[in-house]
Amino acid sequence: MSKNIIEFKDLSIEYVLSKYSLRAVNKVSLNLVEGKITALVGESGSGKTTIASSMINCISSPGKIVEGQVLYYGNDEVIDVAKLNEDEINKFRWKEISMVFQGAQSSLNPVITIFNQFYETLTVHENYKPKKERRKITKQMAKERVKYLLEFVNLDAERVMNSYPHELSGGMKQRVMIAFSLLLDPKVIILDEPTTALDVITQDFIFKLLQKINREMNITMLLLTHDIAVVAKYADYMGVMYGGELMEYGTVESVFKNRYHPYTSGLISSTPSLIADNSKLSPIDGIPPNLLNMPTGCRFHPRCKKCMEICQSNEPSEVINKNGHMVRCFLFDKEEKINE
Repeated sequence: MSKNIIEFKDLSIEYVLSKYSLRAVNKVSLNLVEGKITALVGESGSGKTTIASSMINCISSPGKIVEGQVLYYGNDEVIDVAKLNEDEINKFRWKEISMVFQGAQSSLNPVITIFNQFYETLTVHENYKPKKERRKITKQMAKERVKYLLEFVNLDAERVMNSYPHELSGGMKQRVMIAFSLLLDPKVIILDEPTTALDVITQDFIFKLLQKINREMNITMLLLTHDIAVVAKYADYMGVMYGGELMEYGTVESVFKNRYHPYTSGLISSTPSLIADNSKLSPIDGIPPNLLNMPTGCRFHPRCKKCMEICQSNEPSEVINKNGHMVRCFLFDKEEKINE
């Protein structure tokens, strides 16, 4: 039986400014199944990165959680991430949940060698342990660990360890960051557009590597992406975000097969294919909503071809079928309508 390792419960996140506030995430409930890859898809500004940042209590200022919880079940105790103090969250990051940020170039220190960046992280986290449990991390011990990880992601470990970030290609730096995310044996890895600006061959290699890590190490992954094709090929579960709300969630197979929400259908139908008839592509009209001026009712209704009168005034609630597939849409306002 599948076990959840992360549970978002009615999570709402706002960026509070002097004259107004932006609600970037609105009452999202979502589970990450242990050992599986869950993808969040949606247009830019839909709230994907903000949700992911809440998992490590790293929401960009002035953002903060105003409602709900982020619960972590990776250890014997349940941890409410938002309630961790500064020392606790510093210990929690990388050890329990790590992150591969979008654009490896901005994640690595340009004036320190790759090895020294790994070594610094190892020694800092060792100091978070109780004094009786601390070890002295020698450079030789660190080199053995770093060499293993760099070789695991198919890099020339000796060369890369002694290199500065500018001496590595984009794909190499991205693999360094993947190795970095594995340094402290986390149970969950967040992947924020991990192949941005890379060529398609390198992208495919990196996603195969991530899938290998997931399968062999049983590490749970949250993938944030715009690429529907990648989700179909590598993810186990997927959620569809729009205007800060989760519109649909289920297994990848179920979501692609049923496409209950018109926005989900639009995303999939507007994706080009190498084998399908691309003359039948159907783009989604309009633009994403303005967070300062959200439409009333369903947030997608101004762009929805199936919009009804009720959609313009009322907010749809979540409907979940017997297989756990969730949709937020008035077309499926009763459970029997989405039972398979």
